[in-house]
Amino acid sequence: MIWFLRVFFTIVLVSMLCVTSWASMQCPLWDIPGSVGGHPWFIATLFDTYWAFLTFYCWVAYKERSWLGRIGWLLGTLLLGNIAMAVYMLIQLFRVPANARMEDLLLRRP
Repeated sequence: MIWFLRVFFTIVLVSMLCVTSWASMQCPLWDIPGSVGGHPWFIATLFDTYWAFLTFYCWVAYKERSWLGRIGWLLGTLLLGNIAMAVYMLIQLFRVPANARMEDLLLRRP
């Protein structure tokens, strides 16, 4: 399972870096037309996305022992979204052996 998750989060990271780079080359983030930025589904999607980021962050806050780490990962998650989340997961996944149990990944280490 750990190997599958390593591959999965590598794909998430690479695809997010590619699509974000592509979108940035098409137009700057601050150039989103008002008709898009004010659209109800755009707003609903942003709420959904950021609540998901904060839900993931609850686990990160549990795993991280220092306040500096917690604040850093909160900012990273809120600013970079799935890019930061994939990086965090890959760090966690490469800290455990390939034959580790899910508990070893999910629970805080003593």
